[in-house]
Amino acid sequence: MVLWRMGVLIGTVAGAAFTLLPFSCPSQIATPAQQSYAGSSLQLLAKRAPVDFRPDGDLSKPAWKHANSVKFDQDASGKSHHPEASTRVASVWTETHIYFAFWSRYDSLNVYEGEDSAAERWRLWDRDVVEVFLNPQPERVNHYYEFEVAPNNQWVDLEIDKTKEPFNDVSWNSGFEHATRIDARNHVWTAEVRIPISSMNVIAIHPGTDWRANFFRAAGNGGDDRRKFLAWSIIPEGKTFHVPTRFGILKFVN
Repeated sequence: MVLWRMGVLIGTVAGAAFTLLPFSCPSQIATPAQQSYAGSSLQLLAKRAPVDFRPDGDLSKPAWKHANSVKFDQDASGKSHHPEASTRVASVWTETHIYFAFWSRYDSLNVYEGEDSAAERWRLWDRDVVEVFLNPQPERVNHYYEFEVAPNNQWVDLEIDKTKEPFNDVSWNSGFEHATRIDARNHVWTAEVRIPISSMNVIAIHPGTDWRANFFRAAGNGGDDRRKFLAWSIIPEGKTFHVPTRFGILKFVN
């Protein structure tokens, strides 16, 4: 059962199935973009965490208090701003996992009500979500991974390879863990994500290494023409989040 009151943990899960993409539909196939990065000026420094920890949605942990973060409220196209949906994201890492934390302001919440958050949710992007697009092999511009979490802790994950058709691997399962909390008094919902690096064929993380990444937020009720679609690194080219040449830099530091 989902609990909807201030400061109540929603839960943690991991699982398997499939998803597609926000700002798109199952019949649309993305085409490979030009093989050069256009959003390289944006950078998030991910610090090493001293120990691994399980996500529980509590972002008052020391790891997050000392983490670097970036904030965004701009529409994915970069044409408008939505301070009422301002979003902040931070990242830390260990030898075996990479972690992300999101703080998301909201006016109201739009989720799939009364569903089991243990099962991967098809078309989760049609509701409120935060998203991590992560490329640990930047030389493979069109190959990356997608992770989404909703305020009620529903989730999806997906391996993307835009050189293939279809470009989404429906069998991929990262085993990532996540938890959310909703602070109704302050109108902020938070998400905590832990991804095993081995699921992305990464053996080890080394300080000074750069990955490519982008962070997104979908929020609001109604159709896509009424909802908000926010991006850390903006995408002026079109109405899809899946433009990997616009990814920013995730730099690992001690």
